[in-house]
Amino acid sequence: LCRVIGVHRSGFYAWLKQPLSKRAIEDKRLSGLIKQSWLESGTSYGYRNITKDLKDWGETCGKHRVYRIMKIEGIRSQRGYKRHGGFPS
Repeated sequence: LCRVIGVHRSGFYAWLKQPLSKRAIEDKRLSGLIKQSWLESGTSYGYRNITKDLKDWGETCGKHRVYRIMKIEGIRSQRGYKRHGGFPS
């Protein structure tokens, strides 16, 4: 694997053992809060309303960060009862 990637073995294993960055730890914590807010809304809130909830709870984060975390976690808002996208049948 290291030969294919073009890195030294020692560097690869040093990278594996590296602790998570402060940002990654904070994203993980925010992910839990985002899931909590999303579930409390009945899975209907999108990133804008969840950002408002987090700000009401005293958290400091932007809507783009919330959007990115939601996309990574696979959290999506409910868009109503109609079909969205595709061709009409």
